[in-house]
Amino acid sequence: MAIATRQADVSWEGSLAAGEGAISSASGAFDRLPVTWASRTQQPEGRTSPEELIAAAHASCFAMALALVLGRSDAPPGQLAVSARCTLDEIDGAPRITAIDLAVGARLGGIGKEQFERCLSEAAQLCPVSNALRGAVQINVSGELEPLAAAH
Repeated sequence: MAIATRQADVSWEGSLAAGEGAISSASGAFDRLPVTWASRTQQPEGRTSPEELIAAAHASCFAMALALVLGRSDAPPGQLAVSARCTLDEIDGAPRITAIDLAVGARLGGIGKEQFERCLSEAAQLCPVSNALRGAVQINVSGELEPLAAAH
């Protein structure tokens, strides 16, 4: 049985180059996000792209997976910042998503660099979005650990 199923819908009018669309979520969390081919390949100008949405999904999913792994490791609460960069390349004359780079910044107490690296690796194996993309897209994860300041 599925844990969850979520839906997003798009309406599109016109050709690829001149057309435009709008993406909406069934949850109502976003409604009618504008999207165009130009927003994918040139300047976004306030519009989104599938790659940006994949980056957002991957960054949020990875943050949740890492929070779970850190909790299991008894790492004290802190702050995580995950940035995802999704790359669209042309391969054999067709556009392809080729890489996602995840950059993780963490402010944590009671955990060293080596344990943090292990937690990053475990989160990479646990993250459902990483698992959905693995094998088709190069996923690179890097992390910076900043200790929490001691309370006075």
